[in-house]
Amino acid sequence: MAKVVMYSTRFCPYCMRARRLLKNKKVEYEEILVSDDSMMRAKMEELSERTSVPQIFINDEHIGGYDDMALLERNGQLDALLSVN
Repeated sequence: MAKVVMYSTRFCPYCMRARRLLKNKKVEYEEILVSDDSMMRAKMEELSERTSVPQIFINDEHIGGYDDMALLERNGQLDALLSVN
């Protein structure tokens, strides 16, 4: 299974959708909450070049936010990314 890291906040609706999608696919992921951690938020912004949450990485590759991950799922590309070791 791929290594999945998601930078998020607790109550962001897009973060909740991303969690639900990953849970439904039975994907384990590391969640890094950036709400109260300015250093982690700065790291997320540096890595993703974006300021919004969630920001999702699969095997250290930035795939974007929830909308980007949902598009990969609709196009049948997400499973291939998640199954790579």
